[in-house]
Amino acid sequence: MKIDLTGRTALVTGSSQGIGLSIATELFRAGATVVLSGRSQESLNAAANVIAGDAAADPPRTVAADLSTRDGIAELVAATADVDILVNNLGIYESKDALDITDDDWREYLDVNLLSAVRLTRALLPAMMRRRWGRILYLASDAAIAVPEDMLHYGVSKTALVAAARGYAKVAAGSGVTVNSVIAGPTKTDGAVRFLAEKYGADTPWEEAQARFMSTERSASLIKRLIDPTEIANMIVYLSSHQASATTGGALRVDGGYVDSIFP
Repeated sequence: MKIDLTGRTALVTGSSQGIGLSIATELFRAGATVVLSGRSQESLNAAANVIAGDAAADPPRTVAADLSTRDGIAELVAATADVDILVNNLGIYESKDALDITDDDWREYLDVNLLSAVRLTRALLPAMMRRRWGRILYLASDAAIAVPEDMLHYGVSKTALVAAARGYAKVAAGSGVTVNSVIAGPTKTDGAVRFLAEKYGADTPWEEAQARFMSTERSASLIKRLIDPTEIANMIVYLSSHQASATTGGALRVDGGYVDSIFP
């Protein structure tokens, strides 16, 4: 299968590092014009340089804005035109006792993890529907299904994303626009590498630390390793393509079999 996104413009939020950076990289390699979004212009510039490398294509564009606010969303929308592919990757997470999660914590998680995606969808979906083509993707998490008690606010925000994707897919019905969520499992990000180094000691070889972590704290995984961000990006690229035109309203798992269910 050859996926060619030449002529398509893709906006990826939270794309200066981690999974978002991998998604932006793979969309760029598939030929899309990519727009990176994050809070730090310096980090975005560095990410754009990494993605472009020695490629002959124009490097990704960058827009620095705080997407937890209406003003930040407006800045981003004003700076982008004719977005064909919207990847709502932006998200925050932390571990916190469920009974210690404050109203302010809940508002922050809903503003960043849910409302940033909803506001961008609301702003960009109508034009996609008029053009009769578009792709909107929400990056969810295994925590959306197996909600962890020590990350309750995070899990609830991701559950809401899955529901929003299904609802907006109905809004876009028959328009040529598809809307899906992608449920990511435990992933090897820079943060995960640092976490395991702190947990098991910086001198512990990576493979040993990963094996210990997966056997004790993520034992439900069927691949018995952390997912590479590119593996999640591959699913995003496929769902962004013409080939995925009949897949909409879905919650597609790239979780290494972590969630013990045959359904999302």
